[in-house]
Amino acid sequence: MRQGATSADAVGLLIGYALDTAFGDPRRFHPVAGFGTAAAALERRVYAPHRRAGAAFAMTAVGVPVLAGAAAAVLTRRRPVARAALVAAATWTVLGGRTLRRESTVMAGHLQHGDLAAARGRLSHLCGRDPSALDAPELARATVESVAENTSDAVVAPLFWGALGGLPGLLGYRAANTLDAMVGHRSARYARFGTPAARLDDVLNLLPSRLTGALTVVAAPLAGGRPGEALRVWRRDRNDHPSPNAGQCEAAMAGALGVRLGGRNVYFGRTESRPFLGDGPRPSAAHLRGAARLSGAVGAAATVLAAGLALARSGAVRRLRTPMLRRWGSSRCRPAAGSGGVR
Repeated sequence: MRQGATSADAVGLLIGYALDTAFGDPRRFHPVAGFGTAAAALERRVYAPHRRAGAAFAMTAVGVPVLAGAAAAVLTRRRPVARAALVAAATWTVLGGRTLRRESTVMAGHLQHGDLAAARGRLSHLCGRDPSALDAPELARATVESVAENTSDAVVAPLFWGALGGLPGLLGYRAANTLDAMVGHRSARYARFGTPAARLDDVLNLLPSRLTGALTVVAAPLAGGRPGEALRVWRRDRNDHPSPNAGQCEAAMAGALGVRLGGRNVYFGRTESRPFLGDGPRPSAAHLRGAARLSGAVGAAATVLAAGLALARSGAVRRLRTPMLRRWGSSRCRPAAGSGGVR
């Protein structure tokens, strides 16, 4: 892989983030929606109530985008402009930062005006909880928790894997995260079949979720919080959450906003009790605007870090290639044994 190609990855990540910031998700013919349709069709063909079928499903559904991204990367390895354009388009497609911040702000407006009906109707844009019996603080809590977790899932993690893996990393991560949303939740149908997809998503988010928590702590003053307090809550509460990754983001957000998250979550057909995270009051509409600011700051910082990581990968590739090329060139120039050096 040439240095220009991996440098183009950094440029593409920056441009893709800028496109998401300016325009948000593509409104029509969204590739992720197309992937979801194809994955659902594959699920209908291979479904069986055991993990082997789920593993085959996950490997196929994630493997195809990874291979497609790898093929595109190979074809553009000597065409940095085309490579940057492809990475930018893929980054724009897989990011959801603007949409996430907009939903948080819209929810804040509904709650501020006391329009619970509109707020309950809007919650489905962020999470799968049953909103029918939720009051304003619980609607705000659900929003803050969703913004915290999805800042990692829809912003930091795709940038992280795009920085490490370029096009295959971007497409593969988004495929795995989409599968988790489709089949990774707890239900009678997906209790076993969805486990491989859920575990793959957990592994891919281990580092990004912790990076999200750390960046949220640093950005706490943007929401009126203190980094020291956010760090204290993050370190104390992050491992109390049943998810190995969501607790990292939610605990940091709770500390940065000065609110208490967690409690009883009602989904359609099931109920879960989550431990409390943070020490403050339940969230309100004002905290939703703070959560949106924090999410935006974390996304911007993660973009800069991702571009830097892609450039560092470019330098590492160059340092590895140079000695290899020298050895290869010297072996080609060395005369064959017994030839006398002349042919």
